[in-house]
Amino acid sequence: MNDTHVTVVGNVVDSPRRVSLENGAVTNFRLASTARRFDGQTQEFVDAGTFWVDVECWNDLSGNVSGSVSKGDPVIVQGTLTTHSWEGENGRRSTPRIRAAAVGHNLARGTGVFRRNRSARPAEPVPAAAGAAHDALPGGEEELVSGRDYEAAPETLHGMDTSDLAMEPAHV
Repeated sequence: MNDTHVTVVGNVVDSPRRVSLENGAVTNFRLASTARRFDGQTQEFVDAGTFWVDVECWNDLSGNVSGSVSKGDPVIVQGTLTTHSWEGENGRRSTPRIRAAAVGHNLARGTGVFRRNRSARPAEPVPAAAGAAHDALPGGEEELVSGRDYEAAPETLHGMDTSDLAMEPAHV
């Protein structure tokens, strides 16, 4: 009811570890998110504090994360924030933890290729408006191909004219 939902942008700081348990599989990794701010005295952007958080990914997400994410990758994690506590040598200890609902690469920092999981459920019928793009593919499923241009599909919401695009300001 009162879960704290968060989205954290940062970098994976250790190799994800996958463990199979009685109640499912879990993949854990540590994430560092460093804030940046503009320093008026030096007229430069500088690093502010770093937020360190453990991330746990369960079941299907566990397998996808362990097969897709590596140490050093820029990622975006969305999930529920909790505090993990334990008794240590020096007394009670705690650390923040996110039980992830979604993990993805930060495409502002690079490119990616997405591959859907093959599920056991039957393929959904292809709408007639999808046209010939689906006709040539076996089983009626469209396979996504890296570098393929999808803008010409009948489902496109609107055309794109690059002259309409404003220049994005450069970030320092």
